[in-house]
Amino acid sequence: MVQLTADLLLRAYAQGIFPMGEDRDDPEIFWVDPPRRGVIPLQGFHVPKRLARTVAADPFEVVCDRDFEGVMRACAEPAMNRERSWINDTIIGLYTELHRRGQAHSVECRQDGELVGGLYGVSIGAAFFGESMFSRATDASKVALVHLVGRLCAGGYRLLDTQFITKHLAQFGAIEISRFRYRHLLEDAIPRRADWHTLPAHLPGALALQSITQTS
Repeated sequence: MVQLTADLLLRAYAQGIFPMGEDRDDPEIFWVDPPRRGVIPLQGFHVPKRLARTVAADPFEVVCDRDFEGVMRACAEPAMNRERSWINDTIIGLYTELHRRGQAHSVECRQDGELVGGLYGVSIGAAFFGESMFSRATDASKVALVHLVGRLCAGGYRLLDTQFITKHLAQFGAIEISRFRYRHLLEDAIPRRADWHTLPAHLPGALALQSITQTS
């Protein structure tokens, strides 16, 4: 059996394949290569007006990479309409290793120092692969997504992969494309250079919105 390593994980992403676990309590993983792929075109990202006002008001302290593993574990917790999770300890170990290497990042929303929402994903070249998000406060995951897109736009990213498409993501402009089209976009984005750190780690909402507006 081939040992699953962080390097193997990166090679799989570069080919359009990603891992999932059967359950948070099951250490095994399987590979996924869906025939249809969800993406958010960065130049077509839509911020609903009410949410834009919320982001601009800065109800949360939004930071990056302060507690990557904490975000992953929060994403794995049971939530409304989601008792099971594909994020197991094997997944957490691999992605935290990528984070230590600077190839996986988190966006975190905090209130009074407590983590109340966020998301995480993998960064290769000018492609960002969004993995999961969570929310313990109203709009926290949505605010994190807006901040993510602002950061990606400012940093020169070309592709935001959401893996699958949901009604939640569709409101922001997410679309579903064929595997063939996805791999074409992936092949274009992977060799390019992008900079996650173009914007400061602690980012005001107005600056995130400005970055999105400038590339829309």
